Amino acid sequence: MTAHIANTRYAARPCASPEAPPSAGAGPLAATDALVLAVRDARRAARHYRDALGMRCTAYTGPETGNPHLRAYVLEAGGARWVVGSATGTRGRLARHLADHGEGVLEVALRVPDVHWAFDYAVDRGALAVTEPHELSDRHGTVVLAAIGTGGPVRHVLVDRTGYTGPYLPGYVAPPAAGPAAASPDRERTDGRGLSGRRSGRPEGGRSR
Repeated sequence: MTAHIANTRYAARPCASPEAPPSAGAGPLAATDALVLAVRDARRAARHYRDALGMRCTAYTGPETGNPHLRAYVLEAGGARWVVGSATGTRGRLARHLADHGEGVLEVALRVPDVHWAFDYAVDRGALAVTEPHELSDRHGTVVLAAIGTGGPVRHVLVDRTGYTGPYLPGYVAPPAAGPAAASPDRERTDGRGLSGRRSGRPEGGRSR
């Protein structure tokens, strides 16, 4: 991502918590929001990171929450937030990524104060326009998202969640509300475009520049 941004004052900056507000004057990129990992078995990976690193499960998505093509657990510890997801079949971007590239990083989510401006800023400087800014909404509010690329399989997702109070993104639920299947990665019980949930707005695809 930073390879396309010449001015280093716009680089992503660490914060004490994933939910901490962006610092004033941080530019189009304020902080890392989440690291999204594609894995073969999300339940087992979530349990491993919980036991080995002391991370706690704060959100879940899967067929029960309306995402038929994947299961994913959101794990947090200190200022880190990881999302581990596995495909439930052969359809969707996550399944294709696993087939083509194996396990690894699927997306790097970057929290920004203005997704439209950050998207235009990056694309104007050479980033690939993958998904233009759009909104996702549920009863907790609205998240603004966009995705850019650098030519490889990993996407950089721009996120503005200032108008959202849910556990992660629309389509994700807090573990206790999801029932015993999702309450803990000890038991396994959403859209193939990655772990960003379903989206409303424009069709996916780059814009002409």
